[in-house]
Amino acid sequence: MPYEIKKVFASLPQVERGVSKIIGGDPKGNNFLYTNGKCVILRNIDDHSRFVNCVRFSPDGNRFATASADGQIYIYDGKTGEKVCSLGGSKAHDGGIYAVSMALCSVTCLWQWSGHIRICSHPNRFCNYGSSVGEITGHNKVINSVDIKQSRPYRLVTGSDDNCAAFFEGPPFKFKFTIGWFASPENCVTLSLKIQPTSWQQMERHGTLGSSWKKAPCGNDRPVPSAQWALGALEGGFAQMVSGKSWRGLLVDPPGCRLSAHVSCGAGDLPPPPHAWAKSVKRLASRRGRLACPQLTPPCLSPSQGHSKSIQCLTVHKNGGKSYIYSGSHDGHINYWDSETGENDAFAGKGHTNQVSRMTVDESGQLVSCSMDDTVRYTSLTLRDYSGQGVVKLDVQPKCVAVGPGGYTVVVCIGQIVLLKGQKKCFSIDNPGYEPEVVAVHPGGDMVAVGGSDGSVRLYSILGTTMKDEDKLLEAKGPVTDLAYSHDGAFLAVCDASKVVTVFSVADGYSENNVFYGHHAKIVCLAWSPDNEHFASGGMDMMVYVWTLSDPETRVKIQDAHRLHHVSSLAWLDEHTLVTTSHDASVKEWTITY
Repeated sequence: MPYEIKKVFASLPQVERGVSKIIGGDPKGNNFLYTNGKCVILRNIDDHSRFVNCVRFSPDGNRFATASADGQIYIYDGKTGEKVCSLGGSKAHDGGIYAVSMALCSVTCLWQWSGHIRICSHPNRFCNYGSSVGEITGHNKVINSVDIKQSRPYRLVTGSDDNCAAFFEGPPFKFKFTIGWFASPENCVTLSLKIQPTSWQQMERHGTLGSSWKKAPCGNDRPVPSAQWALGALEGGFAQMVSGKSWRGLLVDPPGCRLSAHVSCGAGDLPPPPHAWAKSVKRLASRRGRLACPQLTPPCLSPSQGHSKSIQCLTVHKNGGKSYIYSGSHDGHINYWDSETGENDAFAGKGHTNQVSRMTVDESGQLVSCSMDDTVRYTSLTLRDYSGQGVVKLDVQPKCVAVGPGGYTVVVCIGQIVLLKGQKKCFSIDNPGYEPEVVAVHPGGDMVAVGGSDGSVRLYSILGTTMKDEDKLLEAKGPVTDLAYSHDGAFLAVCDASKVVTVFSVADGYSENNVFYGHHAKIVCLAWSPDNEHFASGGMDMMVYVWTLSDPETRVKIQDAHRLHHVSSLAWLDEHTLVTTSHDASVKEWTITY
């Protein structure tokens, strides 16, 4: 193969304020599962056509199940991530599935607030169908959570927005009773491994985390999003709660609900509603989906950053002998990744407040980014700390930014082209007579190419603190979506909405050098290799092509580079390592051979 996937930096869980998201922990190891949009991340898995609402491991850790808003249930191998089968043919349920428990039980919540229970023929035999073994009754609002006792006699419990927990016996599962001890919606239900039929029938409350909870170092009056029994601990549980922008958790001993230990993240943006046990380590997902891993003794926190929303752009830069990838997302978050180890973090301080549309690195080692918050930011890649002094406020929304030597920055905005020098506006072209979309600055710093929605590329020269229109039009085959100069400045590549890449020779007066065809849908991004002989393009067909400048027929085709969403940005770490990103919120590294 001329290409090979080298690394995948996965997305974080996609979370929604006030909505529970379940994370699945592997009982046999350190693997855990979560969902983002149409993906389930153990590895990237993409069989669902609608958002995946929940995921759960089987008791032995060999399988896991996913359930989505389109009523689909899929079973996967817990070690390889390969799909084993689906339950229920084309649809396991008639509506969205919002809770699932393995061995295997799923609940369909639907809008009418009732559901069906389906289970495979045997807990360790996964088949192509799921027979109905009962119907949920006893609730009059949406069901949020389900759990099933994993040994005979089977028992099932559900929690709902009607402030009640309902209990069932079976199979076939039949409603037995409800309890209404709760003053607010039931977010999470979980059964101890040691539950006995007698305690099930009598169902007495052993204790309540009330005043002792609130008086604990981590206690308050906020809702408790979830709780889970610790693996290997028959009578040990873990409860957690959110307090403003901090996360607090309690380890409790259920008999009498005695406090055993507490874990705290302190201040910051890590209040995690969902969680999962994996051996002695607990995985957490925060309000923004960021993952954390606190050890209970002593309490410590290892946060894992990343993106939970679609990534719009990326760039690369070498710092301290290491190559880093910088990615910007739809929610304004910018993350940086060590390209070798995958270690990553976000910049300190408050940055963009809206979508990061484009970014690049200037000659002084600053990340220059433009955003839909109408700003251009200059952020030191040494300090990695946002500074209020490095912000330029624009009159209209920027779309694209490019940098050149001498401290020049050119920004393409809606109906405007702006020239910055030394982080200050010095010149603008208002109402240029076309709609500018993308911009590139020649490595020599004397020429600017601006691509428009009219299918033309216009050239401007930089003269001190002004720009002059050179009255030269380069014709693309359709509306220009991206353009870039080769690193030696010899060529300008232009891609368009008509699925074509056109390369112009700078030395020959920007004459057309070659045309490259292959994409099946609109091309949205391109990037030159450091060898100046190859360049890559990514499109809405979810494909990436690596082209050879001298021969359009010699190309590397990466089919389904990001299988669920189109490729949104490209960059080269070196002449054989390509980085791609997509609206699936993941970053991938590819090894390319010619």
